[in-house]
Amino acid sequence: MVDIKEIKSVKLTPFTRMSATIYGILGFIAAVVMLIVLSIVQAAGVIPQLGHFNLVTGFGVPLIVLLPIGAFLSTIVVSFVSVMLYNLLVPRLGGVKLELDGKDVLKIPVVSFSLILSAIGAVWAFIAGLVLAAVISPIFSLIGAISSIPGAANITANITNASGSAMPTGAEVGTAGILVSLVLIIGLPILVFVFGFIWNALFALFYNYIVTRVAKIQLEFVQISEKLHELKHIPVLPTALAVALVYALLGVISGVMSGNYGEFISNFIMYFIETALIAVIYNYLAPKIGSIKLNLE
Repeated sequence: MVDIKEIKSVKLTPFTRMSATIYGILGFIAAVVMLIVLSIVQAAGVIPQLGHFNLVTGFGVPLIVLLPIGAFLSTIVVSFVSVMLYNLLVPRLGGVKLELDGKDVLKIPVVSFSLILSAIGAVWAFIAGLVLAAVISPIFSLIGAISSIPGAANITANITNASGSAMPTGAEVGTAGILVSLVLIIGLPILVFVFGFIWNALFALFYNYIVTRVAKIQLEFVQISEKLHELKHIPVLPTALAVALVYALLGVISGVMSGNYGEFISNFIMYFIETALIAVIYNYLAPKIGSIKLNLE
């Protein structure tokens, strides 16, 4: 029986705990792979100019510690803020909807999926723009102030005469700083929202009309109360195959735009492995640290 469910909210703590733990483990796996690669490179003497520098102890061993911790801590921040934004934006924009038949995701309604995810991306872009503007603006102000000093003005005039092109004045530098800040704070979120909406819409369209003919994302929800559900289990192979196929199709588009025509193959392999690992780790951790909980209506 087909049932349309809307994700009204996501429980903050279980999602953050699960996401951070998964990506901490993925960080450890990535560090081990890099350690093996560095060991092979070191043993084969591929880069002889390194001399006595040991790639394994110099880079590989520290990564075993740094990558998992960095992935865990950064994912805590990203997951916490993203879920908080999702819960705040749902009453205004609507939540992600899923058309379910048992555990099979038959369809992802395009507008609801694209709107909420691109809005969250735009908020993140706004935050990043504010931080970058806060860093860049004082630099422009300092350059403008230096350019306004009488001695610096004479140096600027000499450079102008020597080069034949006019050097920017302090006022021009200050104006450029304001314009750059406005682009970062206003323009960047708008661009992220527009391109994010298009990208997410393509994801949903490819999944709905092409990928579901081959494989479907599968999510096993268990109802806890009237609205509260927990994601009990993620079937690994069908979900990994479906996600990998979607990103392979998206890779065709981005590959044509970038000239990297093999991107669809690399996308398929990378996202199949990543999604499969996430599903395996989730299924292992869910009984131990608690599964993700959502309010579905």
